[in-house]
Amino acid sequence: MNILAFGPNGSGKGTQGAIVKDKYGLDHIESGAIFREHIKGGTELGLKAKEYINEGNLVPDEITIPMVLETLAKSKDKGWLLDGFPRSLAQAEALDKALKESGMKLDVVIEIVLDREIAKERIMGRRLCANDNNHPNHIAFEAIRPVEKDGKLVCRVCGGELSARADDQDEDAINKRHNIYYDDNTGTMAAVNYFKTNGNAKIISIDGSKGIKEISEEIISQLP
Repeated sequence: MNILAFGPNGSGKGTQGAIVKDKYGLDHIESGAIFREHIKGGTELGLKAKEYINEGNLVPDEITIPMVLETLAKSKDKGWLLDGFPRSLAQAEALDKALKESGMKLDVVIEIVLDREIAKERIMGRRLCANDNNHPNHIAFEAIRPVEKDGKLVCRVCGGELSARADDQDEDAINKRHNIYYDDNTGTMAAVNYFKTNGNAKIISIDGSKGIKEISEEIISQLP
């Protein structure tokens, strides 16, 4: 089974993607992780991508698409859940074309719907685990609040060190990212709508204001 997961930054799509991945044995392909791997490795593509990410801008297609497609091809037999890509109408069209050319079928599109202001609040309160970015930690939500150890907050799942991304505390950067996502002309919402009207993938739209468990149960109940 091959799945695309959509949702604005702060909607919890990474957390839900990890739940679905574990249940169905899929490879969870998160575009941000692909970027981080290249950045950490100091690759040419990684260094170029870092400049755009730090400014809260989209990484250009000529950098992003080769990274993503290479990773999808490796998971062709196992099945994958792609999270964080495509982020624009142009990328959606390019991905659709590439999937068809490679004989990979898109089975499901998951869309987590969330109000923009709520998404911003969630971003500014979230913390990243050094061991696994998909471990949910948020200072504003009791259910996933980090735990305190030796006078500092650590990951509630594994006890790992926590940090806040610099751009998660920068409202201008958040607004830039959300401007891209909520743009239904050429941005990510346009990509969502593209897959809603093209192809035969099952569309699952979920209210992202609900709790993590409630959302995951609703998603899983609708998966093939």
